[in-house]
Amino acid sequence: MKRTLTATLLLLCLAGTTAACGDSGGGGDADAAAQARGEITVWYSNNAEEVAWGKQMVAAWNAEHPDQKVTAQEIPTGKSSEEVIGAAIAAGNAPCLIFNTSPASVSQFQKQGGLVALDSFADGKSYIEERSGKVAEQYKSTDGKYYQLPWKANPVMIFYNKKAFAKAGLDPAKPSLATYDEFLATARKVVSGGGAQYAIYPAPSNEFYQSWFDFYPLFAAESGGKQLVADGKAQFASEEGKKVAAFWRTLYAEKLASQEKYNGDSFVDGKAAMAIVGPWAIATYKGKVDWGVVPVPTSAGKAAAETWTFSDAKNVAMYSACKNRGTAWDVLKFATSKEQDGKFLESTGQMPLRDGVATAYPEYFAKNADYQVFADQAARTVEVPNVPNSITIWQTFRDAWSKSVIFGQQDPGAALDGAAQKVDQLAAQS
Repeated sequence: MKRTLTATLLLLCLAGTTAACGDSGGGGDADAAAQARGEITVWYSNNAEEVAWGKQMVAAWNAEHPDQKVTAQEIPTGKSSEEVIGAAIAAGNAPCLIFNTSPASVSQFQKQGGLVALDSFADGKSYIEERSGKVAEQYKSTDGKYYQLPWKANPVMIFYNKKAFAKAGLDPAKPSLATYDEFLATARKVVSGGGAQYAIYPAPSNEFYQSWFDFYPLFAAESGGKQLVADGKAQFASEEGKKVAAFWRTLYAEKLASQEKYNGDSFVDGKAAMAIVGPWAIATYKGKVDWGVVPVPTSAGKAAAETWTFSDAKNVAMYSACKNRGTAWDVLKFATSKEQDGKFLESTGQMPLRDGVATAYPEYFAKNADYQVFADQAARTVEVPNVPNSITIWQTFRDAWSKSVIFGQQDPGAALDGAAQKVDQLAAQS
């Protein structure tokens, strides 16, 4: 019965019915909650490095605040964390804070009435903007408020296998990958020269988020930092977007990228000579791949200092079921302080979304030089747009991309034009 009720509530919320969805922080009860202090519950991601960081963060808080105890757990398992969070909002039992909130889901969680506007705290807006700098602007919702705190990013770049390049007769110290023409020429050589079966192998499957790791990084770079949607209009059917689509279509047409799903890590397994991933992968590749890294390519070969990419961020949100919001806000600031951000960086190698992260932790980057390039790149990242129907918009784009770019069943330019019309309609809905 409980499962049925939860499912019913979730369906009501997704349909836009708000009666079952709680509130997002308005009214007298919310004002009282904003001042209330006491015990709270938080969830964090289930990867080992983040769990270790989370445990020490909670222990440090509890040692200093025995009257405001934090109880923490890994996010419950489910088909996806987004589905688990959505169900918790509908059931009214979400924790106070979740350190694993996808920016793409914020608009839906907000629509469910599940999020607290962090601006409701006196120092909410100023804290977010001082910590994250200009990048914070991308995380505002359409009402101008922050329902998420920009927390950590994994700016994606091109990893390449030095041994695969050398085997194909390419210079691994000077990879020619900056322009589309150079990248394609290198891709052809690495395959024809026996370096790997494929030059690069992004997932060709149709999940909405897969475009974050093929189209979106290159679109961000080519366009100088544009999002998929801006001011309620699709940006991807532009000249820049069509150049990116043509580039990937060539890779697929020439079998330099595969149309078949690969069950495993194609880069670690030597199936592909390159991959588009973020700094989390450094620990994964250690002892398995002798890798190098460069920015994603652009048609004209922009300098690294001018190249943008996808942020692959996860953020922290406060959920409206939280009663002791005063404590939750204090914990959120504690967990994203310079000290805790430094410990998070040490534990995970992921970049705190902190202004000037490249210079904030000089000792760490001196000891871990491999991560420095990602810290530099973190200053130029593009997030998914915070718009209504975000996931549906991405799925609409992915459907068009899959049909035209990956499988060649339609002209890519025409497919993007058609998708843009649908996306404009979706973005205009509340």
